[in-house]
Amino acid sequence: MTEDRERRPVVPDAVPDAAPDADRITLHASDDAEQQAMARALSSPLRLRVLRLCAFETRTNKELAGLLHVNPGTMLHHVRTLVQTGFLVAEPERAGAGGAREVPYRATGLSWRTSIPGGSPVLVETFLQQIDGLAPDELDVSWMGLKINAQHREELQQRLYDLMNEFKERGPDPDGETLGLFTALYADDNPPAQPA
Repeated sequence: MTEDRERRPVVPDAVPDAAPDADRITLHASDDAEQQAMARALSSPLRLRVLRLCAFETRTNKELAGLLHVNPGTMLHHVRTLVQTGFLVAEPERAGAGGAREVPYRATGLSWRTSIPGGSPVLVETFLQQIDGLAPDELDVSWMGLKINAQHREELQQRLYDLMNEFKERGPDPDGETLGLFTALYADDNPPAQPA
């Protein structure tokens, strides 16, 4: 499974100018301080949600804190972590309400190219937070069981990744609505029936 995770995104933040697959980054447990910092940055559902919110619109720390219902000081810590690791970038300052100085941030697309083996629990938790409170008709859900060999599993994973990447590379539609897409392929606890 680790080999498959190295080719696939962990966090698609949907920024259209992200580099192609050749520039994939796979974070491993290591003594490299930069890789450790990047892995820590992507280990928080809150920070992953910040990346999503900054994928199509620049957002200030205050805006992010309000949208995610956290204290602005707490949000600033998370924003700084994402900036220091290259997942967010600060845009030019602007004047906010009453002339206050505001710094908007945008996602860089780096998370789309970054894989963390073993990072699935964080993504599942992030997904659950994202859908919390949605009405049933606001979710389009499919679920199925498969029985396929390793070759067909590889094909399925590659085709799903290629489809997601195709839509990501198109960039956002100016008149589009923001949507999330979450996929999970997992070993099903469905053993063969015992012969009678």
